[in-house]
Parts: sequence; C-alpha cells; structure tokens
Amino acid sequence: MKGFYLIFICAIVAFTAVSQNESVGPLTVNSDLFSSVQMNQQKSLNTFDSSFIYRLDTLSLPFFDEFSKNHFQQYTSDFSNPTVTFDEKFRILNGVTNLPIASTETYTSQVTFKRTYNVATDTYTDVNFAPVNNKLGDLSNYPVVYTTTPMYPAFFIYDTLGGMTTDVSDTIFVTNPDYYQDSATQFFMDINDPSAYWIDHFTYHNDRFAKNPRSLGVATFDGLNENGFPYSIGSNATNYADFLTSKPIDLAPYSAADSIYFSFLYQPKGLGDMPELSDSLVLEFYAKDLNQWKRVWSTNGAPSDVFKVGHLRISNSIYFKKGFQFRFKNYGGLSGALDMFHLDYVHLRTQSGKQDTLFKDFAFSYPIGSLLKTYTSVPWDHYKNSPIGKMNDSVNVVVHNGSNLTENNQNGTVKISYNTNLEASYILNAQTLSGGNINYGPRTTYSSFHDFSSGYNFDPTKSGNSQEFDVLATVGAPFPNLAQNDSSQVKQRFSNYYSYDDGSAELAYGPTASQARLAVRFDAYEADSLLGVAIHFVPSVNDVSDKLFLLTVWDNNGGEPGAVIYQDNIFFPRQPIYENERNKFTIYNFLDSVKVAVGTSFFVGWRQFDADRLNIGLDKNTNNSDKTFYSIDGGVNWIGSVIEGSVMMRPIFSTALDAELTTEEIKEEQFTVFPNPFNESITFVALDFKGVSIFSVTGQLIQFSTENVVDMSEQPAGIYFAQLNGSGKTIKLIKN
Repeated sequence: MKGFYLIFICAIVAFTAVSQNESVGPLTVNSDLFSSVQMNQQKSLNTFDSSFIYRLDTLSLPFFDEFSKNHFQQYTSDFSNPTVTFDEKFRILNGVTNLPIASTETYTSQVTFKRTYNVATDTYTDVNFAPVNNKLGDLSNYPVVYTTTPMYPAFFIYDTLGGMTTDVSDTIFVTNPDYYQDSATQFFMDINDPSAYWIDHFTYHNDRFAKNPRSLGVATFDGLNENGFPYSIGSNATNYADFLTSKPIDLAPYSAADSIYFSFLYQPKGLGDMPELSDSLVLEFYAKDLNQWKRVWSTNGAPSDVFKVGHLRISNSIYFKKGFQFRFKNYGGLSGALDMFHLDYVHLRTQSGKQDTLFKDFAFSYPIGSLLKTYTSVPWDHYKNSPIGKMNDSVNVVVHNGSNLTENNQNGTVKISYNTNLEASYILNAQTLSGGNINYGPRTTYSSFHDFSSGYNFDPTKSGNSQEFDVLATVGAPFPNLAQNDSSQVKQRFSNYYSYDDGSAELAYGPTASQARLAVRFDAYEADSLLGVAIHFVPSVNDVSDKLFLLTVWDNNGGEPGAVIYQDNIFFPRQPIYENERNKFTIYNFLDSVKVAVGTSFFVGWRQFDADRLNIGLDKNTNNSDKTFYSIDGGVNWIGSVIEGSVMMRPIFSTALDAELTTEEIKEEQFTVFPNPFNESITFVALDFKGVSIFSVTGQLIQFSTENVVDMSEQPAGIYFAQLNGSGKTIKLIKN
C-alpha cells in the first residue's frame, strides 16, 4: 500500500508540467514475428535429437523478388516425408571396435578400485581398476566430434577376507555416473521449392514500414531477431543483426562475358527508426570454392528516406560456380526495431548493362484503405442498426509507376466478397488514380482517394455477432510488368470496437508531462455503453511497464474532451502491458465490470502520473492525428496532436458479442502475492497451489517453483510476470 499512498499524495498536489511535448520512439519488439518458423525444431535443448537439417534446392537465373509475396523458405519437421533420412549417433563408442557400448554400461571420471579387507590383521589393500579408453561424443552439435576419454567402472568393490569358507564382497555403485549411453538422431530433408528464394527469416517481411515503396512489400532490417525480440535487450550494443540469405544459385554455366548484373532498391528509415552514419547495410557474395563471404557493397545510414538503387556487375570468376549465394546484413543497434533499412526489387540476371538500373513495373505501394468511412472497424451491432451513409467516400489507393516513360492510365476495380461470393464491384477511375493527370508520370507515386459512398452497403441482414468481408483491388498499366503486385487483398472486419488503426504499430507514442492526459475522440454510430478500452502498448527504448495510469472517458465539449464520465479509482491504477502475440491489444475492462454509458461522441484515454511516455502504438499508415488530444495542465486546456498517425486505442462496446468473449477468471482472493513490489523473495497464496512460473518482460521463463515462497534475490530489478500453474492467471511483479 505504500506505493499507492505515494500516488495519492502526488494526485492532490498542484499539477506540474515538466514538458509540453508529445513524442514518438522506436519499437523494441515486433509482435508480428512472435510465432515465426524455427529452422531447427528440437525435443531437447541439450542435443540435436529430432532436429532437421534441410538440403536446399539450387535456383537458376534470373533471380527476382520485389517482396509483394512471401518467398521465404518455410521449414516443416515432417517425419513422414518420403525424402527424410536420418543418422543416429551414440554418445559413447567402444574405443577398439567403434561400436556403441551397451545401454547398461556406465562409467565415471574418478578412479575406482577394489578394496580388500583382512579382518585378521585389520588392514586393507586397494587395487585401482584400469581405465577403459572409450570415445565420448558431443551430442549438442552435428556432426558429432568424438574424443578418446579414459573411463572407470562406475562402482567400487569392498571385499572382506573373514577366514570363513566364503568371503563377503560388497559392490557400491557410483551415484549419477559421468558417462552413460545416450543417442541423438539427426534428420535430413530435401527441399525442392523453386518458389522460395530466401533461406532465413531474420528480416521482417512487411508492407507497412517503408515510405512510398515501389510495390507492396519490403524486407526490413533492424535490431530484432526472427522472433521479434531484440538481439541484445536493454543494451547499447551495436553489431551485425539481421541477415537475408539467398538459396544457392547455379552460376556455373556463365562467365564475365554474360554481363551478369545484380540490382536492388534500398531505403533508410522509411516510417521507422533512422539509421545513424555509423550504421550500415552490407551486401556479400559467397565464393563456394573458397568457402568465403566477400563484401562487395555497403552503404551508411542517412537521414534521407528515399529509395536508392544498388547496381553492380559480377565479373570475378570465383563466383561463377554452382552454389553461388548472396546475402544482405545490417549493422546497428541490437536492442530494438532500430536503425532500419528496407530492401526491395532484388534482381540478378544476365545480358544486362551499366545503364540497366530501371525496375520497370506498375504496382500498388500499400494495401487499399478501409471501405468504411473514418474507421477501419466498427461494432457489427452498430453498423447493422444504421448502415446507410457509412461507406467511405475517400478510399485511399497508392500506386507507383515504375516506368521511365509516361504511361497511359487505366481503370482499376475493387470487388467485395462474402464467403467467396461476389457482392459488389467498384471502378477505380483511371484519371483519379493518376492524380487528375491524363497519364502516369515516369517513376512517380500517386496517392488518390475514391468515392465508395453510394451503390453498396455491407449487408446488415447477415446473421452473427461479428462479420468479415474480403476486398480485392486491382490496378494496372498498359505495358508489360509484374502482375503479382497489381492487386491488393484485405479484409473488412466488424467486431465490438471502433478502430482508426490498421493493427500495425510503426512507432511508440505518448505525451511527456507529469499528470498528462491523453484522449482520442470517437464518433459512434449510436449511443451505447462501453465495457472498456483495448490498447496496444509497445516496448520502446525505455521500459515503462511499471508506470501507472488511470483509464478515463470524457464527453465531447465542442470538439475537445469535456466532463469526465469515468475514471479509475486512484487506488487501482493500470500499467502498460506488453502482449507477446501478433497485433495483440490488451483489454482494460472498467473496474468492477461497470458499463459506462456514452453518447454518439466521446473521448477515451488516460491520466498518467509520470512524465515518461507510456509508449502506445502509433500506426503511421493511417492519419487520424486530428482525433488525438493531450493536456499538461490537468485537463483545463487541450492540445491537438501534431504527430501524424493513428493512436492504437479502441473503445469496446457492450454488444451481442459479449457472450462469445466472456472467459472464466480466478477470483483475486484465490491467487495473491506479497510483498509486491519486493526486494528478494515473494510469497504466493492460492487455494489450490500447483506451482508458479515466472517470466521476464520478453516472455523468457526465468524460474519455476513448486514452493509458494520464491527467492528472486539473484534476479535484477525490473518487471516480471507470475503465472499460477493450472489457472492461466497472470500477475505482474515489480522487483526493486
């Protein structure tokens, strides 16, 4: 209670603004990647047992990827695949025959012996057993390396000569002997997938982080690994981070006379974090016969966020082999989504030239915008009660003419389907697509807005408490180009919340003032009751998950937050929660499960205590900054945000979907902890205690205990999460 008492004291003093700023920062995790495929899937952390080694196929020229589709090799541990072979290796081999020793044989590294007692003389003699020189293998790595190792029988013999007809002999076995037989099986699987070009998953394949990309999709390099976690969390370390490696390519039929060129587009920063001058993006070629990677190109970080061309000729004979590969890697900060580079249009081909740097294509740059006016999603109950006038009169479509010539514009289409059945079709006017021009200008990106407000409404008579419609947009230009990026397919979802964002955070946002308020305006289709607010908090450079805020709802006072309709009890504040799941929002229900009645216009947000930015996700691909306000003087004056983007906060309404979303929760008194915050140990109290698992903020299991008093003295200060086994209930812990 001491912590809450201090909070209460802070609340009653005069408001003191330590900053009049709002700010953004980079992300330190990427929840889109938390469930990525792992190349090696193992049963044991200590051996390679049941892991797979994949024998990759070899590609032929040309190699081309503009990342509108997923061409990353997927790895599945399919034991039933007919191409699967295996190699079982044993831990101990006989030093003479090289055959595995029996599973019943055990040895120890200590010298063992036979001791003979003479009762008559009260003396004994020891005779050491001779060591057996077996071969010991390391099963943590494949192929297994064996080392000749002296091993002693894992027992002692105590023999007593008692002068009787039968001697007394005891055998004492060594407890937990050092050397025992074990085995591990390495599986091999052939891959023949010419549609997959890349062998690793370290980069982030996405269509949101680049700024005005030439087509849908880029590969983003940052300081996060393939699982979306920092390579070195909480540090200032810089080093090589992401790698993007091609499959082997057959260049043996070629020579320098074939004029082979390698081209690509790259962009620093984009909508993410800017790489500094000391950061870099590097390209390397693999010389197979030398078994060496050679650096052939690099660039430093820069404040510019335009796409630039990389273009170089392959002329060195060391690369004209079957098994040539190339890879990109970035050098930068390892503690988050930092120092970003975006890669596009990777092209390796013959019969090219120094002047051939053009990527002649016509494509979508981003997915088509929401077909709903203002929102990306609304409650289905609200929509079906008043569907008229809700279709978007300014659907955003962004395309790029990658030709170096002026090109004729053409109409596009948008088709809406439900359960694969076509419901409606719209025309994307050609002249609108080209920005009101007669034709598309060369190498130009066009952002246009199209009126879908008439002719169709999503069918409100469809049964169910939530709905999902498929939207397929198609554009084109009358010159030969890639068809795969001329379409954009998205889903229009209806649930129980209003949202401005597209579900993807590019930055962390928040006001930076003590006692600041953050409020986001929503204009609902009808008056109703709120159950709570869904918020997408994102880890940034500074961990603020121990900071506190009060969930708040305001009415609308002339376009700004007015009277407080609801605010959390000051003795029960909230904290930012980082969810380890793709596009996961944390649902903050109102205290005591109350329903808060709101009109058709209201604000939701928080009142924070500290000046630290609380790092709510900011979607930079949709701009609703005119709906975002903050106050640094206790709510007397409100300031409109000047940072473009959509704050990822969604008010949840009481709808027919409630019954589907209810989950059984353990009562608070069934699972309690004290003290919290704590210094060294913490006690867990539960009616049916079955053990507790303690995790770090990144989801790593730190400790498991079957005892209800857990010693955490060796863990550093910070935030942890405790999960009671068998209940699914999680409580946040704070170690001072």
